[in-house]
Amino acid sequence: MARTRLPMITASPGARITPAFATPDADWRSLWREAVTDASELLALLGLSALAAQLPPADAGFALRVPRGFVARMRHGDARDPLLLQVLPQLAELDVVPGFVADAVGDLAAREAQGVLHKYHGRALLIASGSCAINCRYCFRRHFPYGEEMAAAGQWRKALEHVRQDDSIGELILSGGDPLALSTAKLDELSRGLADLPHVVRLRIHTRLPVVLPERIDTAFTRWLADLPLQKVVVLHANHAREFDVHVDAACARLRGAGATLLNQSVLLQGINDAADTLVALSERLFAAGVLPYYLHQLDRVQGAAHFEVDDARAQALVDALRSRLPGYLVPKLVREVCGDPSKRPL
Repeated sequence: MARTRLPMITASPGARITPAFATPDADWRSLWREAVTDASELLALLGLSALAAQLPPADAGFALRVPRGFVARMRHGDARDPLLLQVLPQLAELDVVPGFVADAVGDLAAREAQGVLHKYHGRALLIASGSCAINCRYCFRRHFPYGEEMAAAGQWRKALEHVRQDDSIGELILSGGDPLALSTAKLDELSRGLADLPHVVRLRIHTRLPVVLPERIDTAFTRWLADLPLQKVVVLHANHAREFDVHVDAACARLRGAGATLLNQSVLLQGINDAADTLVALSERLFAAGVLPYYLHQLDRVQGAAHFEVDDARAQALVDALRSRLPGYLVPKLVREVCGDPSKRPL
């Protein structure tokens, strides 16, 4: 397949950056490789080079990565753009804050086999990939030892053997990293391994790629998804209405056409979406794209992310405001993940 490239993003000061339209079968791997990985370049693209002096050394120990199509949705010249703030390294990430730790949600304590986390009854989570198309600065797995914990290693054998031995597991969750960082051929390898697990009736995929790199939802992937003889749930991750554009809408339509139920989970983030108007707009925009709001997470207290935290009283007031302005099906559940709890903890 010939490579399909997005042009270098350029704009005059104050102008809106507009991405080139990409077809559903654009080579998503090429677009992945062409992501912005240098914070100074990202700031230059947005006319914010003066901020480069405020960047932390070595990206605060967590590499920057953001697809150029996502950069194109950021506002030129706006240092407080809510999409930019999700990915730009900050000096605040170097602060040592009590209670903020490397393993914020007890993932390592829940490890049952290579790449398998088993926290909740009836569900097992596979760490399918350690890669993401975008590195969100608040990521609760920013310190996770992916090199040692990959379910896809060894053709999924160890992970699937754990699932095979526990017939209480009815739902398999693919997470990461981002599971759609894997090739469709690798995902097909997994689905072949599920063929002799009759107790698994549902596959849930947690992914940010349809939002940040919608070209990933190509013909080969949608064909694979449509052919799966399982119930299919795709949980997207978007935090702000402006993360959606016509390309993301098209990717969501392709996922629905393949038989997937689409849900969204967001993280409540200070300075990004901690306003009632912003959260209302997000829920409305999600539903316009055929996606139901699912969870609004309180921040997982991972080391390096304390500057994003919103206190519980403020969070609850925001959700109360949503209830007064939206139908119930557009109000996400406010939750926190607590290590050792049998489910997400409602707030």
